[in-house]
Amino acid sequence: MIKLFFSSFSVLFILACQPKGAETHATFTKADSLTESYLNLQDSLLQAWNVMINDDNYKLKKMKALLHELSVTGHTDAQQVSMLEDRIEQLWRIRYTQKTMVNDDVVTEYDFASNALLAEVTSLTESHRYFQENTTIQNLLNEIHEADQRVSTYRYEYDHLANRLNNFINAHYAFLKENDETCSLEKKPLFEAVVLE
Repeated sequence: MIKLFFSSFSVLFILACQPKGAETHATFTKADSLTESYLNLQDSLLQAWNVMINDDNYKLKKMKALLHELSVTGHTDAQQVSMLEDRIEQLWRIRYTQKTMVNDDVVTEYDFASNALLAEVTSLTESHRYFQENTTIQNLLNEIHEADQRVSTYRYEYDHLANRLNNFINAHYAFLKENDETCSLEKKPLFEAVVLE
């Protein structure tokens, strides 16, 4: 009986103290939840970016491998292959970043150079004397084109996440800035703004 009394008293005492604590907890939860959502969106965006860039790197590496294969099989102009290899290296140097793509021209220039190079490598490969018989060369060319198509898909996914992040910043800017003054809250540029003519 006494144990039951003390147990009931303890429960009532805890409940009596709950409202003040709950209020503080609710405020903390809102701030924590918004910050966590913001960080999760940033992480997802970075992951989408890395997947896209990794596939673009894969495409460029496979181009180099294809040019090497064309060289060792012969019947290819060595100077032309060397010039194409130099242009692959140039693509790595001029490629956009998350910061430089604020300037549409950076992405447009990269896309123009990349598409022109892909067209020349494709033309050189398909005109190779042993293209029809050499499955290694055929497979490399297919892998390059598939990677190129995936990059376009990944750009769409990146834009989707960047839009979500930008909208989240718009909706909660003041609250996020108030709770973390070091937070940059920069909006992300989108690929959809880039039109290649």
